[in-house]
Amino acid sequence: MRKIDLCLSSEGSEVILATSSDEKHPPENIIDGNPETFWTTTGMFPQEFIICFHKHVRIERLVIQSYFVQTLKIEKSTSKEPADFEQWIEKDLVHTEGQLQNEEIVARDGSATYLRFIIVSAFDHFASVHSVSAEGTVVSNLSS
Repeated sequence: MRKIDLCLSSEGSEVILATSSDEKHPPENIIDGNPETFWTTTGMFPQEFIICFHKHVRIERLVIQSYFVQTLKIEKSTSKEPADFEQWIEKDLVHTEGQLQNEEIVARDGSATYLRFIIVSAFDHFASVHSVSAEGTVVSNLSS
């Protein structure tokens, strides 16, 4: 099976929930494949967003590009609905002055239909997520 970026909107994924939205920087920017666009939080923390794959996937590697994210939790679900999330990954990111944080995570037990990203804290009043990519394979389609 070929490995693809499972998070891209062009692969059928979508951001189905975000706790904040700015019309100039909507959450869809996280998965549009354009490094120039991003989603920005609007203050208080925690902030979160949920990516729906619309299929069962196996994630082998995650790459998150962001600014000012301090603590990031990632939960996953294999349910048909965005429920029953389980804690998967928690990372403290390093502050990178003037450049994107580029966090690469080798995933263990990466079966999912949904991912929930929770920005627990930030280095500033605002944080931004420029992209999330998930390298892996499609396991099966969700049956109706």
